[in-house]
Amino acid sequence: MSETTLKANPVSPGFTFDKGPAAITAVLFVIVGIAISQAVDLKQAVLYGLGGLLGIALYHASFGFTGGWRRFSVEKRGHALRAQLLMIGVAAAAFIPMLSLGSPLGGSVVGAVAPVGMSVLIGAFLFGLGMQLGGGCGSGTLFTVGGGSARMLVTLVFFIVGAVIGTAHLPMWLELPSLPPMSLGREYGVGGGLAVTFGGLALVALLTVIVEKRAHGGLEVVSTAPREGLARFIHGPWPMIWTGVLLAGLNVATLLIAGHPWSITFGFGLWGAKIAQVMGIPVETWEFWNWGGPARALGNSVLQDNTSVMNFGIVIGAAFAAALAGKFAPKVSVPVASLLAAAIGGLLMGYGARLAFGCNIGAFFSGIASGSVHGWLWFALAFAGSWLGIALRPVFGMDGFRK
Repeated sequence: MSETTLKANPVSPGFTFDKGPAAITAVLFVIVGIAISQAVDLKQAVLYGLGGLLGIALYHASFGFTGGWRRFSVEKRGHALRAQLLMIGVAAAAFIPMLSLGSPLGGSVVGAVAPVGMSVLIGAFLFGLGMQLGGGCGSGTLFTVGGGSARMLVTLVFFIVGAVIGTAHLPMWLELPSLPPMSLGREYGVGGGLAVTFGGLALVALLTVIVEKRAHGGLEVVSTAPREGLARFIHGPWPMIWTGVLLAGLNVATLLIAGHPWSITFGFGLWGAKIAQVMGIPVETWEFWNWGGPARALGNSVLQDNTSVMNFGIVIGAAFAAALAGKFAPKVSVPVASLLAAAIGGLLMGYGARLAFGCNIGAFFSGIASGSVHGWLWFALAFAGSWLGIALRPVFGMDGFRK
């Protein structure tokens, strides 16, 4: 989550919405989709469409990670965190068996499996710290930018800068001691990999239940939305649990179509590298951008990059959802201290995500769902960094552990 709560704001029933922004974003979404299909192919346009669905779902459910982790840390409420764990478990139920097949529908698929080393430890901690200062995670930054947040636009800009710097330093970090990529499905078979993954997710969920019950005497009852049926579907808010299941399904679709799980931050580094080239910075000489995948991405249009087109879809989809909800109202008045926190947080997230082979989506969600051990390590260190970030928020005029 970015800066959210579980309680829905009172709204009047009906189907009123911001007609102008809704029409503009809908037309823009179609135009960009057509441009992608003509410039690349239909499959790339479908991935862009999946990004749009992700953006709508993320916005309507305020489904992110930052606010949910902070709410558990500060208020001892774990509903959002449990929704994230359920989402990962649903995706893992499909990912681990499909990855064991290699080519479930004729096309090869690879999981988000990465080495386990110091780069992940340091990178994940920096990311967790940065997301509390920046006010959003990888996915949260995108959908709140789409919703009109000027502050999160600052976070995104510095997220991109940090990601580029990370590409310059990653080869150095990889020279430190590390273990090779480890997949639970490969090490223990499909059944064993699923058992370990489900068991780990269940243990974390049980911990949140114990903590919440000890703090409050029971689990939180999520308030009923003021709208139901079609009105709730169009305007939101969507139930977080069911949205988590939907996001898992969309990630499975991404794996089948793109050949790899949903990721976000590689696109940020690519955008920054292309901008750096325009500014005369020879990023093409850096070691990272001479590796196979990055070199191809840097030499091609961003429209040919799966991650980039899905990111575009998330932003426009979230903007469309905000218009439907009647909440598309860009805010440009932000305290200077908060903007400074956004810049620092963005830098830390961009740099940390590159070192840790992903963010809350690419490393935590897609990583654990793929059976990658590095995803669990990322979770632990990012949560520790998040605690420090929460403690530092008051320095920038934001609520931290204070109630």
